[in-house]
Amino acid sequence: MASKDEREFDSGLTGGTDVPALEEDFSLEEILAEYGAGREQRLMEAVEQEARRETEPAAPPAEGGAKKPPLQTEARPRPAPQVTEKTAPPQKPPAQPEDLLEELRQDLPPSPHPITLEDVVGSTVDAVMEEEAQEPLLRPRRGLFSRKRLMETEELYAPPEPEEAPEEIPEIDTIGPEPELAEAAADYRAEAKRRKHPILAAVLISLLPVIPMGIEAYGYEIRYWTGDAAVQSGVLLACLAAVAVLARQVFAKAFGSLLQKRCTSELLAVVSAVVMAADCVARLVLPERSAVPCYAPVGCLALVFAMWGGARESRGLWDTFRMAATDDEPPYLVTETEKGACKQAGSVPGFYTTALRENTAAVWQNALMPVVLMASIVFAGLSSLGQERGDDFLLNWSAILGAGTTFALPLCWGMPFSRLARHFHKAGCAVAGWCGAEKISRRRAMILTDGDLFPPGTIQLNGVKVFGEDLSRVSSYAASMARAADCGLQRLFDGLLRSEGGHYEKVDDFSFYEEGGYSATIRGESVLLGTASFMRKMEVRLPGGINLRTGIFLAMDRQLAAVFAVKYQPSENVDFALRMMRRSRITPILASRDPNITPALLKRKFHKGVKVEFPSLTDRVAFSEAELDRGMPRALLFREGLLPYAEAVVGSRRLCKAVRRATALSVLGSVAGTLLSFYMVFQGAYNLLTPLALLVFLLLWALPVLLLADWAGRY
Repeated sequence: MASKDEREFDSGLTGGTDVPALEEDFSLEEILAEYGAGREQRLMEAVEQEARRETEPAAPPAEGGAKKPPLQTEARPRPAPQVTEKTAPPQKPPAQPEDLLEELRQDLPPSPHPITLEDVVGSTVDAVMEEEAQEPLLRPRRGLFSRKRLMETEELYAPPEPEEAPEEIPEIDTIGPEPELAEAAADYRAEAKRRKHPILAAVLISLLPVIPMGIEAYGYEIRYWTGDAAVQSGVLLACLAAVAVLARQVFAKAFGSLLQKRCTSELLAVVSAVVMAADCVARLVLPERSAVPCYAPVGCLALVFAMWGGARESRGLWDTFRMAATDDEPPYLVTETEKGACKQAGSVPGFYTTALRENTAAVWQNALMPVVLMASIVFAGLSSLGQERGDDFLLNWSAILGAGTTFALPLCWGMPFSRLARHFHKAGCAVAGWCGAEKISRRRAMILTDGDLFPPGTIQLNGVKVFGEDLSRVSSYAASMARAADCGLQRLFDGLLRSEGGHYEKVDDFSFYEEGGYSATIRGESVLLGTASFMRKMEVRLPGGINLRTGIFLAMDRQLAAVFAVKYQPSENVDFALRMMRRSRITPILASRDPNITPALLKRKFHKGVKVEFPSLTDRVAFSEAELDRGMPRALLFREGLLPYAEAVVGSRRLCKAVRRATALSVLGSVAGTLLSFYMVFQGAYNLLTPLALLVFLLLWALPVLLLADWAGRY
């Protein structure tokens, strides 16, 4: 059995360092044999062996072999010195053992007390423990045929933990000074009318030169028009100037964006019109210019479409703000959360700021339109100056830039937004522009509570059965529990409480249960409220004749007190909203607190194809509590029920999809038109790239955008 010192020593070896332990265990005797009894003991043994060899050189060994004398630390009697009578020169006498021992002891530091065996053992053990604590137990390895020590490559320490990536800084929405929504609605109403009135006149003026061009395309000649460059150039220049006067708001917007170092589709339309007007003048004054018609009708219609897009955007903002100005304190707002859209208590501040933020179509245009503009200049130079046709520079530039300024670019945002804003106005909701629509539809999910799925009036009480308790007391307890749970049953039990003349009780230690119920303490009694399965799991005995799939049970001190027959009546609007969400691939997240409202109940009450996400109880309670907050208003709801809520989220998702697709098609059409027109003018194929053909090309690219705008409002 190991002694206390040995146990402490072993524990020091194994636990005093992080270095892995050796494969062999060392005992105290082995350590003493390895390290000896100290320097003084080794010196004493060496002196004794030297003295034994000098004094007894011929002593035969004893039987069984000589034994080493035991370790002694006491002083021995010194032998008397021997004097010789020889007259030889004096020689130094041989060193005696006592003299050697004395000389060696002089090298040692003076000891204040005699050194005993216990002191030697204790100092040896302490020295070994210090060495083991300072140096690793693993001996340095050597190579197979080398004396060079090998370095330890095994990591004897834990690698540093990887640094956590910095969390994304959430976007902070700042609300600046905002006007009254009614005033903003009035301003945009006036602007929409101001932009809309000149559109019809601009269209007629733009089509005026197109009609004779169409007649000439069929082989007919028109007197005073066909072949007369001066008349054609003069008429086209006059039409272009008239349309420019009507589209002065487009010019103002284009130059305003240019001052802000932004390039939009309006700026390209303005530059295209200016270049085409210059080409009309060049056709009159440059005799060596190619005898082909000017592309001024393309520039006129480009300004017309820019006017149309601005008018539709103003109309959408008017419908949005006039709906938002209906009530200063709207019933609900829709904001974004980590899981999806959430309906919260209504608030107006921040809606105006969110609605006026830049849309994705403007962002893409600002990034790509400068490229198209510079490419048109380079391609015009290559196709004219590069082929020694400098007089055709304006002609080629107007053709390439006109093809790159597609008519669909100004309509990508204004058309679908105005279409949805008018639809939202009829549905009783308002979405705060592109930013609001993108925020609430990004997750493709909606948080639904008890009141969304079963609004007031759809949950009914068909009967009550009491077991040995007063109905007034039972209704008081049930109403107090439903009120503490803040579930859809609260309205139901409130009506029962008023009819029975009860009152609310103080609820302590309230808890939710995943099994479908609640527990609390009322007046010192343990109260349970929940479904039949919850009561069985809580070891409450239920009568055998009761079979209610949506019944609510009340128990006091583990004894059944009452049974409430609850009926859930589905609503047509809720069913339509769920179907609409399913078609648009919007996932409902069920954040219910009512123990009866489960995915199984929804499939029984509504269409069987309804699919909802049913998170854990903790998440459901957290999501339902988020409805009490007030976030940034991305949309406003002015009607009760699930349908306006679903209209806002589903319509926002379709709006974002329509704008993205329209923008992609418009940019693709702009790039394709720039490249194709450059190839044709480089080859000199003006007979193929006529103004009428270019108009048809641009109108065909605008058709999908118009169809997408109509598709955005059909869901």
